[in-house]
Amino acid sequence: MEHMERIDKHIQLVTRMSDTVGADLAAALADNRLTGEQYRGAVLRCTACGHEDACADWLKDHEAGAEAPPDYCRNADLITRLAEG
Repeated sequence: MEHMERIDKHIQLVTRMSDTVGADLAAALADNRLTGEQYRGAVLRCTACGHEDACADWLKDHEAGAEAPPDYCRNADLITRLAEG
């Protein structure tokens, strides 16, 4: 997979995971609860995760929403904090 396609795929996974647990990344960026550097770090952590397929399956299974990301999510703490406001 081309490098930028891989990055784009993980941007989508981070965004979907955030949306699934009620964390609005755009709002968090706008009100400075999330910096661009933190967002970039989240995407890079996601690219280094070995649970890409499990994550995609989890997201499909939780389309109606979830209280928290799965335990293996490398961004669980960040996403949970942002969801809590």
